[in-house]
Amino acid sequence: MESLVLNLQSKKQITTYMKDNHFMAYEKGIFQEMIAAIEAKDQIQLDWFRSFGDSFRTITMNVHAHRKGLEFGFTEISFDKYGWFTRPVFLDREELTFGDTSRYGNHSLIYLGRGENHVWTYGMNYSYGVAGGCYGLSVYGKQFKSRQDALSFALNELKTMMTKKIGSTDTTNDKQPVILATLRDIEKLLFGLVQLTLF
Repeated sequence: MESLVLNLQSKKQITTYMKDNHFMAYEKGIFQEMIAAIEAKDQIQLDWFRSFGDSFRTITMNVHAHRKGLEFGFTEISFDKYGWFTRPVFLDREELTFGDTSRYGNHSLIYLGRGENHVWTYGMNYSYGVAGGCYGLSVYGKQFKSRQDALSFALNELKTMMTKKIGSTDTTNDKQPVILATLRDIEKLLFGLVQLTLF
Protein backbone atom coordinates (compact mmCIF):
# COMPACT_ATOMS: atom_id res chain seq x y z
CA MET A 1 0.00 0.00 0.00
CA GLU A 2 1.32 3.39 -0.98
CA SER A 3 2.04 5.83 1.85
CA LEU A 4 -0.22 8.85 2.18
CA VAL A 5 1.16 12.00 0.60
CA LEU A 6 -0.12 15.21 2.15
CA ASN A 7 1.03 18.27 0.26
CA LEU A 8 -0.20 21.42 -1.47
CA GLN A 9 -1.71 19.27 -4.24
CA SER A 10 -3.76 17.07 -1.89
CA LYS A 11 -6.99 19.11 -1.83
CA LYS A 12 -8.80 16.92 -4.37
CA GLN A 13 -7.73 13.77 -2.54
CA ILE A 14 -9.08 15.18 0.75
CA THR A 15 -12.38 16.43 -0.70
CA THR A 16 -12.96 13.08 -2.47
CA TYR A 17 -12.27 11.22 0.76
CA MET A 18 -14.67 13.53 2.62
CA LYS A 19 -17.39 12.97 0.01
CA ASP A 20 -17.04 9.19 0.15
CA ASN A 21 -17.13 8.79 3.95
CA HIS A 22 -19.21 9.73 6.99
CA PHE A 23 -17.47 11.53 9.84
CA MET A 24 -17.70 12.69 13.40
CA ALA A 25 -17.83 16.48 13.77
CA TYR A 26 -14.21 16.65 14.93
CA GLU A 27 -13.06 14.77 11.79
CA LYS A 28 -14.74 17.26 9.45
CA GLY A 29 -13.05 20.08 11.35
CA ILE A 30 -9.60 18.52 10.97
CA PHE A 31 -10.13 18.01 7.22
CA GLN A 32 -11.21 21.65 6.94
CA GLU A 33 -7.98 22.63 8.70
CA MET A 34 -5.98 20.58 6.18
CA ILE A 35 -7.77 22.25 3.28
CA ALA A 36 -7.16 25.67 4.85
CA ALA A 37 -3.45 24.80 5.16
CA ILE A 38 -3.36 23.82 1.46
CA GLU A 39 -5.10 27.05 0.46
CA ALA A 40 -2.64 29.02 2.60
CA LYS A 41 0.25 27.06 1.02
CA ASP A 42 1.34 26.01 4.51
CA GLN A 43 3.35 22.82 3.95
CA ILE A 44 4.68 22.97 7.53
CA GLN A 45 1.14 22.60 8.90
CA LEU A 46 0.44 19.76 6.47
CA ASP A 47 3.64 18.02 7.59
CA TRP A 48 2.44 18.37 11.19
CA PHE A 49 -0.83 16.63 10.31
CA ARG A 50 1.04 13.95 8.35
CA SER A 51 3.24 13.25 11.41
CA PHE A 52 0.12 11.84 13.13
CA GLY A 53 -0.32 8.88 10.81
CA ASP A 54 -0.15 7.24 7.42
CA SER A 55 -3.87 7.36 6.59
CA PHE A 56 -6.59 9.99 6.89
CA ARG A 57 -8.40 7.91 9.52
CA THR A 58 -5.28 7.51 11.65
CA ILE A 59 -4.39 11.19 11.33
CA THR A 60 -7.83 12.46 12.37
CA MET A 61 -8.15 10.05 15.31
CA ASN A 62 -4.61 10.76 16.55
CA VAL A 63 -4.91 14.54 16.19
CA HIS A 64 -8.22 14.41 18.08
CA ALA A 65 -6.66 12.27 20.84
CA HIS A 66 -3.75 14.71 21.12
CA ARG A 67 -6.06 17.71 21.36
CA LYS A 68 -8.26 16.02 23.98
CA GLY A 69 -5.09 15.29 25.96
CA LEU A 70 -4.13 18.97 25.78
CA GLU A 71 -7.37 19.76 27.65
CA PHE A 72 -5.86 17.84 30.58
CA GLY A 73 -2.41 19.38 30.16
CA PHE A 74 -0.82 16.36 28.45
CA THR A 75 1.52 17.73 25.79
CA GLU A 76 3.67 14.74 24.82
CA ILE A 77 3.20 13.40 21.31
CA SER A 78 4.06 9.72 20.98
CA PHE A 79 2.66 6.65 19.26
CA ASP A 80 2.50 2.95 20.02
CA LYS A 81 3.96 0.26 17.76
CA TYR A 82 0.73 0.22 15.71
CA GLY A 83 0.82 3.96 15.02
CA TRP A 84 -1.93 5.00 17.45
CA PHE A 85 -1.53 7.91 19.83
CA THR A 86 -0.14 6.84 23.20
CA ARG A 87 -2.69 7.13 26.00
CA PRO A 88 -1.53 9.63 28.65
CA VAL A 89 -1.19 8.45 32.25
CA PHE A 90 -3.36 10.34 34.71
CA LEU A 91 -1.83 11.57 37.96
CA ASP A 92 -3.06 11.03 41.56
CA ARG A 93 -5.03 8.00 40.43
CA GLU A 94 -7.37 6.38 42.92
CA GLU A 95 -9.62 3.34 42.86
CA LEU A 96 -12.67 3.25 45.16
CA THR A 97 -14.63 0.03 45.72
CA PHE A 98 -18.39 -0.22 46.40
CA GLY A 99 -20.72 -3.09 47.23
CA ASP A 100 -18.26 -5.94 47.68
CA THR A 101 -20.28 -8.90 48.97
CA SER A 102 -18.82 -12.22 50.01
CA ARG A 103 -21.67 -14.20 48.49
CA TYR A 104 -21.37 -12.83 44.96
CA GLY A 105 -17.89 -11.30 45.06
CA ASN A 106 -19.03 -8.54 42.69
CA HIS A 107 -18.44 -4.88 43.23
CA SER A 108 -18.32 -1.54 41.47
CA LEU A 109 -15.28 0.69 41.13
CA ILE A 110 -14.80 4.41 40.59
CA TYR A 111 -11.46 5.52 39.20
CA LEU A 112 -10.29 9.10 39.77
CA GLY A 113 -7.37 10.88 38.16
CA ARG A 114 -6.14 14.31 37.17
CA GLY A 115 -4.26 15.74 34.25
CA GLU A 116 -1.04 17.75 34.33
CA ASN A 117 -3.11 20.96 34.55
CA HIS A 118 -5.15 19.70 37.56
CA VAL A 119 -8.28 18.96 35.53
CA TRP A 120 -9.91 15.84 37.00
CA THR A 121 -11.98 13.06 35.46
CA TYR A 122 -13.29 9.65 36.43
CA GLY A 123 -13.89 6.18 35.07
CA MET A 124 -16.19 3.48 36.34
CA ASN A 125 -16.63 -0.29 36.47
CA TYR A 126 -20.16 -1.02 37.63
CA SER A 127 -21.73 -4.35 38.50
CA TYR A 128 -25.31 -5.25 39.29
CA GLY A 129 -24.22 -8.75 40.23
CA VAL A 130 -23.82 -10.30 36.78
CA ALA A 131 -24.71 -7.49 34.37
CA GLY A 132 -22.64 -4.31 34.31
CA GLY A 133 -20.19 -2.32 32.25
CA CYS A 134 -17.11 -0.16 32.47
CA TYR A 135 -15.14 2.76 31.08
CA GLY A 136 -11.68 3.78 32.21
CA LEU A 137 -9.93 7.05 32.90
CA SER A 138 -9.67 8.81 29.57
CA VAL A 139 -9.06 12.21 28.02
CA TYR A 140 -12.55 11.80 26.52
CA GLY A 141 -14.13 11.77 29.99
CA LYS A 142 -16.04 14.58 31.67
CA GLN A 143 -13.84 17.33 33.08
CA PHE A 144 -13.91 18.70 36.63
CA LYS A 145 -12.04 21.43 38.48
CA SER A 146 -11.38 19.28 41.54
CA ARG A 147 -11.21 15.74 42.86
CA GLN A 148 -14.27 16.50 45.01
CA ASP A 149 -16.33 17.56 41.99
CA ALA A 150 -15.32 14.48 39.97
CA LEU A 151 -16.02 12.14 42.89
CA SER A 152 -19.42 13.69 43.68
CA PHE A 153 -20.52 13.44 40.07
CA ALA A 154 -19.33 9.81 39.76
CA LEU A 155 -21.03 8.82 43.04
CA ASN A 156 -24.31 10.34 41.94
CA GLU A 157 -24.09 8.62 38.57
CA LEU A 158 -23.41 5.23 40.19
CA LYS A 159 -26.18 5.83 42.73
CA THR A 160 -28.68 6.62 39.96
CA MET A 161 -27.69 3.50 38.03
CA MET A 162 -28.05 1.26 41.09
CA THR A 163 -31.30 2.86 42.25
CA LYS A 164 -32.92 2.07 38.88
CA LYS A 165 -32.19 -1.64 39.49
CA ILE A 166 -33.83 -1.88 42.92
CA GLY A 167 -36.61 -4.44 42.69
CA SER A 168 -35.55 -5.65 39.24
CA THR A 169 -37.25 -8.87 38.23
CA ASP A 170 -34.14 -9.94 36.28
CA THR A 171 -32.72 -12.00 39.14
CA THR A 172 -30.10 -13.55 36.86
CA ASN A 173 -28.30 -10.29 36.06
CA ASP A 174 -29.42 -7.94 38.83
CA LYS A 175 -28.47 -9.30 42.24
CA GLN A 176 -30.29 -7.26 44.89
CA PRO A 177 -27.67 -7.90 47.63
CA VAL A 178 -24.95 -6.45 45.37
CA ILE A 179 -27.08 -3.46 44.37
CA LEU A 180 -28.11 -2.67 47.95
CA ALA A 181 -24.55 -3.12 49.28
CA THR A 182 -23.31 -0.72 46.59
CA LEU A 183 -25.93 1.85 47.54
CA ARG A 184 -25.01 1.54 51.25
CA ASP A 185 -21.33 2.13 50.46
CA ILE A 186 -22.20 5.14 48.29
CA GLU A 187 -24.35 6.64 51.06
CA LYS A 188 -21.54 6.15 53.61
CA LEU A 189 -19.07 7.97 51.40
CA LEU A 190 -21.54 10.74 50.53
CA PHE A 191 -22.26 11.21 54.24
CA GLY A 192 -18.53 11.44 54.92
CA LEU A 193 -18.10 14.05 52.19
CA VAL A 194 -20.92 16.15 53.68
CA GLN A 195 -19.32 15.89 57.13
CA LEU A 196 -16.01 17.11 55.71
CA THR A 197 -17.64 20.21 54.22
CA LEU A 198 -19.08 21.11 57.62
CA PHE A 199 -15.61 21.53 59.16
